[in-house]
Amino acid sequence: MVQVYFHCSNTEGTLIDRSGTAVASLTEARDRAAQIMHSMIQTPGAEDWRDWIIHVSDSDGEEIFDLPFTAMLGKPH
Repeated sequence: MVQVYFHCSNTEGTLIDRSGTAVASLTEARDRAAQIMHSMIQTPGAEDWRDWIIHVSDSDGEEIFDLPFTAMLGKPH
């Protein structure tokens, strides 16, 4: 298991994940990133999530991968 952190950002700022999540694989990290994105998108509000990106980093702060919210929302028309 490795501790990974799911930071979310757009052009206006970054939401820092200070606690992280233990995952066993990159697939599990990607699935958790998708769950976080889904949860944020489903939260009532006026936020336009299309320019947000989730950055998955290790405990040293090195980015493992990033995933744009458009991957879940679909591409803008």
